[in-house]
Amino acid sequence: MPILTQAEYVLGDILVRYQAPTDRPDAWGLVVLPAYLRDRTRMPREWLDTPAVRGLPSAWKRIAAWEVDPLVHAHVTGDALPGGYAQGRTLRYSSTTQGLAVQEHGCVGGDGRTVVRTILVSSQGLRCVHEVSHASGSGAIEIRTTAENRSEKALSIEFLSSFSLGGITPFAADDAAGRLKIHRFRSAWCAEGRLETCSVEALQLERSWTGHGVRSERFGQAGSLPANGWFPFVGIEDTTAGVTWAAQIASPATWHLEISRRADQVALSGGGADRLLGEWRKVLAPGESFSAPPAWVTVIEGGLEAAGSRMVTEHRRRAAARPPGEDDMPVVFNEWCTSWGQPTHEKLALLAAKLSGSGVKYLVIDDGWAERVGDKFQQNGDWRVNRKAFPGGLRVTADAIRAHGLVPGLWFEFEAVNPGSDAWSETSHQLHRDGVPLQVGPRRFWDFRDPWVHDYLADRVLARLRDDGFGYLKVDCNDSTGPGVDGPESPGENLRQHIAGVQRFLERLRSELPGLVIENCSSGGHRLEPSMLALTAMSSISDAHETPDLPIIAANLNSLVWSAQKQIWVVVRRGDTVQRLAYSLAASFLGRMCLSGGIQVLDETALRFLCEAMDFYREVAPVIRDGEFRCRRNIGESYQHPTGWQVVTVEAGHQLLVVWHRFGGAASDMEIHLPGTHRWRVKRILNPETDMPIISESNLIWRNDTEWSGNVLLLVQS
Repeated sequence: MPILTQAEYVLGDILVRYQAPTDRPDAWGLVVLPAYLRDRTRMPREWLDTPAVRGLPSAWKRIAAWEVDPLVHAHVTGDALPGGYAQGRTLRYSSTTQGLAVQEHGCVGGDGRTVVRTILVSSQGLRCVHEVSHASGSGAIEIRTTAENRSEKALSIEFLSSFSLGGITPFAADDAAGRLKIHRFRSAWCAEGRLETCSVEALQLERSWTGHGVRSERFGQAGSLPANGWFPFVGIEDTTAGVTWAAQIASPATWHLEISRRADQVALSGGGADRLLGEWRKVLAPGESFSAPPAWVTVIEGGLEAAGSRMVTEHRRRAAARPPGEDDMPVVFNEWCTSWGQPTHEKLALLAAKLSGSGVKYLVIDDGWAERVGDKFQQNGDWRVNRKAFPGGLRVTADAIRAHGLVPGLWFEFEAVNPGSDAWSETSHQLHRDGVPLQVGPRRFWDFRDPWVHDYLADRVLARLRDDGFGYLKVDCNDSTGPGVDGPESPGENLRQHIAGVQRFLERLRSELPGLVIENCSSGGHRLEPSMLALTAMSSISDAHETPDLPIIAANLNSLVWSAQKQIWVVVRRGDTVQRLAYSLAASFLGRMCLSGGIQVLDETALRFLCEAMDFYREVAPVIRDGEFRCRRNIGESYQHPTGWQVVTVEAGHQLLVVWHRFGGAASDMEIHLPGTHRWRVKRILNPETDMPIISESNLIWRNDTEWSGNVLLLVQS
């Protein structure tokens, strides 16, 4: 049974192909591949031919080796459910999905963007609009799916895919045994972005001998912290063809990704919450519609780093409307690890004087500036200034900071309400679960579906920033709401609408305070996903401020966060040696440098080294911002007790930044191959007191065996 190609387009260097089986020409699926590799694809085998199949009774039909994965997967309440032991594991393959038929298809272009739109309909009146869009010059496509109820009665949908790709891999005629690798990133507090690579065989994604048993690997997270457990990113690499597919969900709340298989070829799909994950169901009245979270998809000849680089480039393109001055990647100083939650006007004024002329631009007042309930909780929710610490109010302190040439910043956790505040009793405006206020640890949460909450926070947050002259906002969120909350719809849909309200409030801050620099923080990196990155100037990647794994975590995120948005903390302490400072400072050359700690108590040697490091950082900021990252490692499994070494190169034009770290354990030479065919020479080094690496032909070699050392080298072409 041949495959029908119903339409295809070249978007950038990506070939987008719509195909269907001959017996269902209206049941389309989507395949993407590098356009210039189209002649290397193989026609998939039509039938299985194995001893087990050959031994079946002749009365049995032949067993198909392939299938077209549907363009859109949807599950409507009451659907006939798929067999193959799929229940509880997936909502793909439902009767609604199988019944969707293409009704219209077309492509439009203009203003540097091409949109391919496909409309599918089902017999019960569900109309799905599937859009693939591409911006000129981009290496990725965006896929959006919207479901609309065109019937005369309500329809309840329990799952709607954001995207679904089939035909992985088109470079093999069979089941591609031993050649498909799955790349995904685990995430935990202070251990963000740990890469996990497994074969499809290790994940039990080999097809069954008849294709009857559904194979499914679903992963995601349920709640308001989208990078809590996993990052919403997956890559599938055909190691023989040397091609990698990657997808990323742009969801600030619950999401899932799924690798699925019934036949030879693998399918990759994903979306937001559904009935299996996130307690989600959406009732659509006649004429109503719902859109799944957008997804970004790319495919490239190359490995995970090449695919991740394309995704990072998309982050950069979508963050183009950042406030003025951010292109220079100025240095931030946050006083959290200086005062540990006890900031005062006097401390901030002295700190501003110390930082004056240093190259630091932003001085951020962190948690602790508001009134407290005893010694335990700040009155988050009320946001009244602690007059004991700031007797003249925050405007006086902000003016003192500006008098030293710095931009003052302020911390808020404005989604949360703490015990002892007046706001704690405003339960009618807070999120509820099972009829009672939702409390996680010491926190309750405002309900951002409520207009009263927006007005209240405009008075307490927006007005504070505006009237007291702050130019920088650190937005923190220190726990998850969990999968769902009370409201007029399903728990998961209520949560989705709440988080959409949080994002509307961020958009209001940007609109009414257009020069405001907003930092996205969630106990470090729990909100490192595309839609939050697009709303904010930069993001804290981790609370791993002074731990030995900081360089590892910073490098983990090369494929997930654009370097100009990737804030990396460097904490300095009394008695720090140059070696100790170099170890932390070198990590910050992988993103945005954020200082904290005891800068005012550093000795003269350490302070001079820190200032020289900042000067070096400013010189190479364009390389960090625009360069291509590549990481080479020889490290052990432990993050808390790392061993071995790590080298990250950042190439931009005729310059190459090399950031290296040696951890604990047995010493071994570090050696990397330098890119290109040209010769490189050393222009600058962060810590010249360590041994200079050797450039031998096209290799860079270190023979320094000093444990817990780090350094940065700038190379230029000779």
